[in-house]
Amino acid sequence: MLPDKIFGLFYMYGLMIAIGILCCFGVIFYYGKKKKVEEKFLDFFFYAVIVSIALGFMSAALFQSVYNYIENPEDGFHFGGEGMTFIGGLIGGVGCFMIIYAIFRKRYQTRLYQVLSMVPCGILIAHAFGRIGCFFAGCCYGKETSSFLGVKFPDLPNPVHPTQLYEALFLLLLFGICFYLLMKKDFKYNMSVYLIAYGIFRFCLEFLRDDARGKFVAGLTPSQFWSILMVCAGVGLYFLVRYLYKKHTPTFETDDGVSQEIEK
Repeated sequence: MLPDKIFGLFYMYGLMIAIGILCCFGVIFYYGKKKKVEEKFLDFFFYAVIVSIALGFMSAALFQSVYNYIENPEDGFHFGGEGMTFIGGLIGGVGCFMIIYAIFRKRYQTRLYQVLSMVPCGILIAHAFGRIGCFFAGCCYGKETSSFLGVKFPDLPNPVHPTQLYEALFLLLLFGICFYLLMKKDFKYNMSVYLIAYGIFRFCLEFLRDDARGKFVAGLTPSQFWSILMVCAGVGLYFLVRYLYKKHTPTFETDDGVSQEIEK
């Protein structure tokens, strides 16, 4: 078990969040330069992401507050109490970004579907570092275990599954796959890959998680409910992006989703 502070000054959770956000922006910047994305659109994208991240944190806290209220309505509703939920933050952040994009999209030649495949790369690297931060903070842990993988957190009586690290490893692996497909194969469906893969993984991981997040739907944790919707959204988004590319670009696609220009 590692300390939750470094040099007694910085909380590791906050530091990991900061590193993750910086890596997210680094990925976007690198992609934009390599793929020669319209500079004005890339600047807009950065500012929209900053606002969306801020609103995403508020949404993460709001979702958890709602879960807490559903579980214990007699305690009343308290916004900004203990805990946040990533999927709630993702929903709020994406919703905020889409509203901003809808307002300003006509100012730019670049369309969102043309750069959509880079978005999950930024989300994945930021989320991975965030989960490492959760490990330092001792939250989002798993059930008790006698396995050699078990970790003893200071506030818990027995070792538990370090589900934070399980998730961080999965996110880093998925980031590597998505980034490779994006940069080397010009793959257009990374967002669908992310939604489907993470949705399935998170649904399964919930069986090992042991930190209460409130009741939501009978038989499912809140994260499992949203995970199912993420998978459905990923499938639907695949067909939507495919349709948009066929409609607006003079290209055809191979079976592996790689776009190629039609020779004139």
